[in-house]
Amino acid sequence: MSALDWKRHGMELFSQGDVSGSLEQFNKVLDAFPEELPYLWQRGLSLFYLDRFEEGAAQFREDTKLGNNDSEEALWCFLCEARSYSLEEARQRIPDTGKDSRAYMNQIYKLYKQGGDPQQMLGSFLKEDRGQAFFYASLYSGLYYEALGEFEPAKSAIMSACASSYGSTSQDYMVSVAKVHCKTRKWC
Repeated sequence: MSALDWKRHGMELFSQGDVSGSLEQFNKVLDAFPEELPYLWQRGLSLFYLDRFEEGAAQFREDTKLGNNDSEEALWCFLCEARSYSLEEARQRIPDTGKDSRAYMNQIYKLYKQGGDPQQMLGSFLKEDRGQAFFYASLYSGLYYEALGEFEPAKSAIMSACASSYGSTSQDYMVSVAKVHCKTRKWC
């Protein structure tokens, strides 16, 4: 099998809720093609959902070295390190990213890096058509609430992401992440 085949299979398994199986596939990629490490952000997500936070943070830090201005790997690194250390230490350690091409991701990154009220940030997206920006703002607000230990607002935000028009129809891998999150928390 090629690296791409294993990666696709891992993504399929994750989307089906088989997080352990997905990690096995992503690790096969690394065993055969170690140079793929900085491109396996999906592996970091699997590690997060298996409560292997230090390994997850290390994976996301590798991904941020690519310098592609994608803030999501930095956010997931923060989420892993908030579990391994503390919220404040995770905030201090969050990798710097350049300006993300998605304006809403820059707002989300600012919330994680500087702190603040996720509901206030999320409120700016409520006027949206419940599309992509609303989905991402809801997902990452929910994850931030969970890092704060506020589980009811976390549940509400992530379930709103899943129920959004984008969350209901998109094939985006992050939609699978939101659904797996709900499943692992027994919210659905």
